[in-house]
Amino acid sequence: MSFQSRRTQLLLVNSLTFGLEVCLAAGITYVPPLLLEVGVEEKFMTMVLGIGPVLGLVFVPLIGSASDHWHSSYGRRRPFIWVLCLGVLLSLFVIPHASSLASLCALNPRPLEIAFLILGIGLLDFCGQVCFTPLEALLSDLFQEPDNCRQAFSMYAFMISLGGCIGYLLPAIDWAFLAPYLGGQESCLFSLLAVIFLGCVLATLFVTEEAAQGDILDGPALKDTSPKPSLSCCCCQLARGSCLLQARHVLQALRNLCALLPRLHGLYCRIPRVIRRLFVAELCSWMALMTFMLFYTDFVGEGLYHGVPRAKPGTEARRHYDEGVRMGSLGLFLQCITSIFFSTIMDRLVKHFGTRAVYLASVVFFPGAAFVMCLSHSVTVVTISAALTGFTFSALQILPYTLASLYHHDKQVFLHKYKRKEEEDAALLDKKSAFTKGLLSSQKLPYQNGHAGSLFSSSSSSSSPSSPPAVSSSALCVSSSCDVSLRIMVGEPEPGAPGRGICLDLAILDSAFLLSQVVPSLFMGSIVQFTQSVTAYMVSAAGFGLVAIYFATKVVFDKGDMAKYSV
Repeated sequence: MSFQSRRTQLLLVNSLTFGLEVCLAAGITYVPPLLLEVGVEEKFMTMVLGIGPVLGLVFVPLIGSASDHWHSSYGRRRPFIWVLCLGVLLSLFVIPHASSLASLCALNPRPLEIAFLILGIGLLDFCGQVCFTPLEALLSDLFQEPDNCRQAFSMYAFMISLGGCIGYLLPAIDWAFLAPYLGGQESCLFSLLAVIFLGCVLATLFVTEEAAQGDILDGPALKDTSPKPSLSCCCCQLARGSCLLQARHVLQALRNLCALLPRLHGLYCRIPRVIRRLFVAELCSWMALMTFMLFYTDFVGEGLYHGVPRAKPGTEARRHYDEGVRMGSLGLFLQCITSIFFSTIMDRLVKHFGTRAVYLASVVFFPGAAFVMCLSHSVTVVTISAALTGFTFSALQILPYTLASLYHHDKQVFLHKYKRKEEEDAALLDKKSAFTKGLLSSQKLPYQNGHAGSLFSSSSSSSSPSSPPAVSSSALCVSSSCDVSLRIMVGEPEPGAPGRGICLDLAILDSAFLLSQVVPSLFMGSIVQFTQSVTAYMVSAAGFGLVAIYFATKVVFDKGDMAKYSV
């Protein structure tokens, strides 16, 4: 692509990044008060906020693997992006109208209102966070060269930070002047979010999706339309009354669905070592950062301002706490501003100091800032330290994804063991194909019309490795496109299909981010209750940061690290 075209494509793709982050920041910020208003207790409220990340942990790798195998006129990534965006738009409608929807469906609307609200929140969090995975893969497909990829993800991080800034500011605005037209603060806010997000989604219609040459997956593919050979095959089956074959398809589909969890476990276990090292470093770094971000406002409100969150409104203790929360929100806003700044200069920093130095510096910097927040009682010093963590936030949004792109750009070096396994599988498939074609030539098939070869290749590629070669027209039609789709969705690619695209490995990295939200939510409340001090939030964040430093030193940054770490 020319420079002008590349810049246009970069802006179009990252406009959706901006829209997603605006919706997540504004929507999730506004959600806790809505849950408390309808009577959900605080301990259950945190569980509701964990629904999206938990579902994401299960489905992100499956969606990533399916996207790598998807072939359609709209590309491999955008169909998944659009489906997830549809879920975000649906949630933006359900959340502010949960009460109205409940009133239409039941005489006692309160339980149903809570159910609709939980459904909308889970849908927004799940679809919004999972949508980043195919979006990151699309960026990697369009910008394959290491320098271009780093610039693309710098813009990606910039848009995330900018979207966070706008998303945090929108709920603070009084939208009463639009109330006569849209009906209330909640409806006005979520209607505005829907308009912004819809415009960002429409921008992706003009993206020219290009498949990465080194990442095209041969063999069976998930398709949005059935190929002609499959249709003719189905006609043959119907003409011969092959109901037993259709029943076999259904049983095979049910068996594959039952095997989802074991296949998912296998998908996580068969991770290349370079990706595994990067995943562990990412997980520890994000756990440190998310422990800080999730509980920073409470730390400022109780620890620095000595407020009491459960005090009655209007009391001195409650007023101090509310002031602390506002100051904490200011610190997170300044963190976004700092992240925007470092996103704009990240490419220059990497070119001058190198990826290793910048990444390690960002990881080392965070525990230092966290320890300052633990020891200082000055609101100004703590706020400045919180703002400076934007450097770490920006680096974690850019460098791991550029490293993953580097691994796939030079698979012979970084993924050589996996590459060799692919070549062995392909050679084995060639031998099977040659043998089966010999059998096929000896058969008198009722259709020798030019589609037979494609029919045979489609069937052989979608059948199990242990199944015998097909030799008749009915046997050629045993495997269905549904069977192929389910096998790929559960992470079991067919023989001869390389099966590991970049979207799968980006999904693994995104799983680290999702898991980093779940773990602090489960344990930090108990830790603070045991220590009787909210300073435990920052101490825990600093502790995770120290662990992240160790694992960051084990990340593979260049070819020399392959021999150094015996990867």
